[in-house]
Amino acid sequence: METTFYCHQRKSKRMKKFVFGIMVILTGIAFLGFNAGFFDAAYRHIVISWPMLLLAIGFINIFDRNSFIFGTILMAIGAFFVIPKFPGFPDNFAQVFWPVLLIFAGVMIIFKNIFFKKVAHKFHHHHHVSEFKNDSGFIEETNIFSGSKRVITNQIFKGGRITSVFGGTNIDLSQTTIEGTDNVLEIECVFGGVEILAPSDWNIKIEVTSVMGGFKDKFSYIQKPIDNSKTITIRGSVVFGGGEIKRV
Repeated sequence: METTFYCHQRKSKRMKKFVFGIMVILTGIAFLGFNAGFFDAAYRHIVISWPMLLLAIGFINIFDRNSFIFGTILMAIGAFFVIPKFPGFPDNFAQVFWPVLLIFAGVMIIFKNIFFKKVAHKFHHHHHVSEFKNDSGFIEETNIFSGSKRVITNQIFKGGRITSVFGGTNIDLSQTTIEGTDNVLEIECVFGGVEILAPSDWNIKIEVTSVMGGFKDKFSYIQKPIDNSKTITIRGSVVFGGGEIKRV
């Protein structure tokens, strides 16, 4: 399990880095084109805008099967705000966009057992508090239009992935510990929230991209000094949502 998780994580990271590199190159070309006058300046506020950033983040995420739905939703939200800015689109675009989005969602629901069986299996989370233990030390928690509360009872926690789309996730890590500095927990949050309860002596590094949202570590009261040998990095994206870490 651990080897498989690491292998998939490395493969997804390489693909995301490649796509991110392409997006950076295209952004540079766009800036150069506008500054040199090759592109119409009227489109500058469209290409360089926060909805286009959502499209870019979503596009990067669709190359990872575990964050495909997350990326698709981001792209849909970005498209909703970007497309009407282009000339020629009717004023009633929203009246067409949402029904089409619902049709697309319906198709995904119908065919989820074929294309998204693994992801769909994770939708059936409940709001009650439950204990979770995995011998590999990793967690994979997905909540879409739902919520869950988990108490992790692994002796050693190594990281994992949390996806929260129109839902909430509460993870209690107070009964665990970590070793080393290579632990990574990935967060993907759209119109949702993530709350993590962590021991006060952990060294927690936050590398989360926020768009109309935020992710913070509430460390105003720490009972123990920070131990740098217990380091975990939290990475990912929070869009129209929020996340926080509480210390115990």
